[in-house]
Amino acid sequence: MKTLSVEKSFDGTQGVYSHASEVCRCEMKFAVFVPPQASEKACPVVWYLSGLTCTHANVMDKGEYRRLAASLGLIIVCPDTSPRGAGVPDEPNNWQFGVGAGFYLDATCIPFNKHYRMYTYLTQELANLVSSNFPVDMSRQAIFGHSMGGHGAITIALKNPDRFRSCSAFAPITRPMEAGWSKPAFQKYLGYDETLWRTYDSCALIEDGHRFPELLVDQGTDDPYLFDGLRPLEIKKACAAADIPLTLRMQKGYGHSYAFISTFMDDHLRWHAQRLER
Repeated sequence: MKTLSVEKSFDGTQGVYSHASEVCRCEMKFAVFVPPQASEKACPVVWYLSGLTCTHANVMDKGEYRRLAASLGLIIVCPDTSPRGAGVPDEPNNWQFGVGAGFYLDATCIPFNKHYRMYTYLTQELANLVSSNFPVDMSRQAIFGHSMGGHGAITIALKNPDRFRSCSAFAPITRPMEAGWSKPAFQKYLGYDETLWRTYDSCALIEDGHRFPELLVDQGTDDPYLFDGLRPLEIKKACAAADIPLTLRMQKGYGHSYAFISTFMDDHLRWHAQRLER
């Protein structure tokens, strides 16, 4: 692991790191905020997954999480959204696929299956790297994210309910099997067998029996992707049918950007901190 930068922030440290990933077969970057409490004890870890076109840097620069994370004693890990670099297949003119659009799945189709293995990367390789190099209490983990990252957070939590104590999302893609900006990516990454797609679709996972204790979702009412790309009412329906407690907050007048995310970031961090104390 290489240290690319470390800055003091709210008496903690904000670092950016890279490592040679065996899973994604390229150099991967990620960011970690370590609060001041970590100098005395291991701290709970909250994973934040970013959306389409983003890197680790978007939430680090615009998410405004450090002040409260330092107060609450939370380690925040911000991975990248896809593999990158020479040799990684991409569609440079398509922001909804390829680099910056890994959809937190393990691709099965050639040539994407060689590099695009973000599910295994996050749940195994990066988790082990963080555990080995930072003062984290891996028995207390939470996960959240935005848009494509909200999709990733919910699907990962549903498939790993014993690992995460809490899960939330900002404007998640809840039906990627059907949404216009994700269905083509699923076809290219996973082929045309929709039974495989269901393992990376929040609503389908719930319909197929996966469970999580509770979910928090914030969604802006003025989000331009609300009805086609995101479909929050679909996950509301799926959770209701499965008796999964869902707090869906439709935030009037808010859009899809980090202006929306940063407004409600504190709410999500407090929500996770409460559940990580149990």
